[in-house]
Amino acid sequence: MNKDIATPIRTRAILEKYGFSFKKSLGQNFLIDPNILKRIVDHADITKETGTIEIGPGIGALTEHLARSSKKVVAFEIDQRLLPILKETLSPYDNVEIIHQDVLKANVKAVMDEKFTDISDVMVVANLPYYVTTPIIMKLLEEKLPIRGIVVMLQKEVAERISAQPGTKDYGSLSIAIQYYTTAEVVMTVPKTVFVPQPNVDSAIIRLTRRDKPAVEMKDEAFFFQVIKASFAQRRKTILNNLTNQLPLGKEKKDLIVLALEAAEIDPGRRGETLSIQEYARLSDELLPHFKSEA
Repeated sequence: MNKDIATPIRTRAILEKYGFSFKKSLGQNFLIDPNILKRIVDHADITKETGTIEIGPGIGALTEHLARSSKKVVAFEIDQRLLPILKETLSPYDNVEIIHQDVLKANVKAVMDEKFTDISDVMVVANLPYYVTTPIIMKLLEEKLPIRGIVVMLQKEVAERISAQPGTKDYGSLSIAIQYYTTAEVVMTVPKTVFVPQPNVDSAIIRLTRRDKPAVEMKDEAFFFQVIKASFAQRRKTILNNLTNQLPLGKEKKDLIVLALEAAEIDPGRRGETLSIQEYARLSDELLPHFKSEA
């Protein structure tokens, strides 16, 4: 087996050889602990039948572990300076392809159709740059890609928000949006000491398993998310207060909002973070007739 990239000595040698300097704007923090990389791959349940998508491979530390376990790895890398490094570090693996593109601008479905022709089991596994974690996850879910799930390392605090349950301080519109599409669980925490350079915060690995169909049904998905966003606009305010202030013409329609809350069996004095995803589905269906034209 090839020597691991992700040891402090090997990482330092690669960076020095290429004179690589970290760009803060790209959120670059490279892992230097092979055991954690192995555990990330284990949590993704990858087999020799799996196609893996990686985002931000860096110098290939996680990529090589994915290459050893997967049928094929396709990695999106935005930083051109890393392309020659990846070409060298991943040269022992013929099942890896690097795409020099910003994943947020990429047509990921088209890439999957082209690169994974004979693969039906696809996982996204990545050590995500902290500053774009949420947009990347939401893009992958909203585009309803044919993936089994997502296992990513991100800021511990964001992982806690994603997996939070109603009634907790971390629960918010992000929790609901991601749990609408997936079941979410934090599978391990990762100290900041295993990265170079060291980030300011600890990290966590979260596993998102895609649901066969969304967690709840409602009449209008876009309006459902509009209601959720409005309900969390000011966390300390009641749901009635937030909806009245945030929905179009909400102040004029306050009586209708009260009626909709009653019909959905939700106390107007509750706060947004106490409502379950099922309650939000009921509420958005009750509000929809009164707001459809303005939504």
